[in-house]
Amino acid sequence: MIVLCAMVTLPFLVTISISLRPGNFNEGSLIPRTISWEHWRFALGLPEPGPDGTPIYPDLTVLPWLWNSVRVAFASAFLSLFLSTTGAYAFARMRFAGKKAALLGLMVMQMFPSVLGLVAIHCIFTRIGNVFPPLGTDSLWSLVLVYSSGVAMDIYLIKGFYESIPVEIEEAATVDGATPWQAFYLVLLPMARPILMVIFLLEFMGALMEYPVASILLHSQRNLTLAVGMESLTSEYATKWGHFAAAAILAGLPITLVFMVAQRGLVSGLTSGGTKG
Repeated sequence: MIVLCAMVTLPFLVTISISLRPGNFNEGSLIPRTISWEHWRFALGLPEPGPDGTPIYPDLTVLPWLWNSVRVAFASAFLSLFLSTTGAYAFARMRFAGKKAALLGLMVMQMFPSVLGLVAIHCIFTRIGNVFPPLGTDSLWSLVLVYSSGVAMDIYLIKGFYESIPVEIEEAATVDGATPWQAFYLVLLPMARPILMVIFLLEFMGALMEYPVASILLHSQRNLTLAVGMESLTSEYATKWGHFAAAAILAGLPITLVFMVAQRGLVSGLTSGGTKG
């Protein structure tokens, strides 16, 4: 256990150390001899005094990139949650022709990584942008739509959780006068809160630092997410390791905050769902 904790903690400590060293070097002692805040001033967008005393602001904007990533992650996580909860309800509670084939099709499509569809994704949103620019390339909303489309595994997990809840509970609500929508929204969803927290957290984490799809859809500096923007800190000849380390630590803060909020239902949710076919 001690070795495992050390393996998890050591990279984080090294990253903090690099962000506090003067200069952009990835080698040195774990505890810096001299503490420098230049990398954090860059990451937070704070000015540095110039030779004549005038403030010089960083040419790259890390905080706006992080804000774009957080907005996209929250929007795609909520949209994915809406699609997966309603889709899983249809598979778990409703009867319709082709139900098993549709569920199998979702699982088969989920087996192929999104990287295989990068060219198609770019072509599709380029054409959409010609008709409706807010959903074209270089738009955060197009990124939200792409991230929200991979809900097959989410549907499968939530479906298993729904099926572990006795259907008689919803039938009792119906007898008391609830509509099917009210039984779903007021009875089933509150009972499925643990697995919903897990799905939200997984979708949020996946969208926050996703790179391949974002790199082909986003182009302008103001719309870049943090994962794409951080690429500008690296080059073939030099890498700004200190700036990169400070930005990487900032990128972990939203995940940490969301995890702290959702941790109560996380453990029970991870052990639930997927128990029935």
